[in-house]
Amino acid sequence: MDYVEKARALRADPAVHYNCCQAVLVTFADRLGLTLEQANALGAHFGSGMRHGSTCGAVSGALMVLGLLGCDEKQSTALLRDFRTRHGALDCADLLRASKERGELRKDHCDSLVLEMSRFLEELLREQST
Repeated sequence: MDYVEKARALRADPAVHYNCCQAVLVTFADRLGLTLEQANALGAHFGSGMRHGSTCGAVSGALMVLGLLGCDEKQSTALLRDFRTRHGALDCADLLRASKERGELRKDHCDSLVLEMSRFLEELLREQST
């Protein structure tokens, strides 16, 4: 199973709720040398924009993965620049407001951002292995 499919399965599992940050971290836990419990605990307070509408949890999780992979500022800057270009904002509250204006369901919107960040990280890992 690839990382994007793993993230999709995590977000679809009705038995457990992973916030956006946790979903990204748990998806890559094995690659990072973390247990699922450690990844879950690490991201626990970063969902919903650090629990107050600030930076998107999926972005926060992706930045944590980059750090744990030993990536430099080039990758994190690229992630933030690309995300802001595509979505116009980095803050959860702004992203959710825009999503609501487009008529999207919150879960669908958040799921798409988790998958987007998982795809970004998966592509980065693929590039690093070649």
